[in-house]
Amino acid sequence: MQVIAMPAFKNRQQNPYNWLLYSSIKQLGINVDEFATHRLLDRKYNIWHMHWPEVPLNHKNQFKALMKIKSLFLQMDWAKSQGIKLVWTAHNLANHERLYPELEAWFWQSLTQRLDGYISLSHAGLEATQKYFPELNNIPGFVIPHNHYRGEYPDEVTREEARRKLGISPHAKMLLFFGRIRTYKNVPQLLTAFRKFSDPDALLYIAGSAEMPALAELCAREVILNSRLRTKLDFVAQNVTQLYFRAADLVILPYNEILNSGTALLSLSFNRPVLVPLRGAMAELQAEVGQEWVRTYEGEISPDDIKTALAWALNTPRSQQAPLEDFDIKKLAQQTIDVYQKIAS
Repeated sequence: MQVIAMPAFKNRQQNPYNWLLYSSIKQLGINVDEFATHRLLDRKYNIWHMHWPEVPLNHKNQFKALMKIKSLFLQMDWAKSQGIKLVWTAHNLANHERLYPELEAWFWQSLTQRLDGYISLSHAGLEATQKYFPELNNIPGFVIPHNHYRGEYPDEVTREEARRKLGISPHAKMLLFFGRIRTYKNVPQLLTAFRKFSDPDALLYIAGSAEMPALAELCAREVILNSRLRTKLDFVAQNVTQLYFRAADLVILPYNEILNSGTALLSLSFNRPVLVPLRGAMAELQAEVGQEWVRTYEGEISPDDIKTALAWALNTPRSQQAPLEDFDIKKLAQQTIDVYQKIAS
């Protein structure tokens, strides 16, 4: 079995999901190469596994986005002519920025028509994927959960050490938003709701790079207006990620759109309770991990949602570690190999 994956290993520092998956697959005896056109043309592969193929839709120049997409489809067509099976993991059902609606509609239709199989990270995601793209009902679909990140990130500091290094009072009730700040993640609404949440001991930390200057400027202005807000508007390296999670009492992900969430699993990997919207696969995650670890809310996040979730996070008995056995990467790597074999047969 020869696999080429896009991406496979190169995005480890940004998101180690792929690196963990394909490193484990290689340990099980399957060769995996990082996608490159010259490798696709020069070597014989059984499977081309792609993640986030919609990335070209983020290009600021529509013509260049179109050219990148056409290049991708030409390579997919060539791969199919060589007997290579095309597999897509459906992390998202739409490009979050939606810069070019007509181009995007054509992209998804053209992409899904070329696939030989697909993987969803949850049962809710599988249903949503089949609803959005009915043509996928004609090819095999599988559910393989997103893995946890336990063991990949350094996790050695105590709560007290983390707070001391971040300059946070040991008595503060710390809320954390972590990850890249993008429009769909709804940080402005979180800032508004937190401003109206009057607990003087509560502190909100926004940690992550802002994808758009306007979002960075909004956060910077809010820091001036609200002394209970802290920000690190920059990429957070893996070796310091533990500081933010270990210091936090509750992680809040106030997304407008959510299907699956690697950040939710990252939070749980650090054994931090998490508040998420009741959308996508979040109810499924709550059922799998437990209501003491995952809390959901409906609609736009509000001051009352923050109040009740913070009380829940501080007062709910829970085990020292979130139960993440079903998200073990070795188990999920074997499931992925089983999918490859079914699609390639």
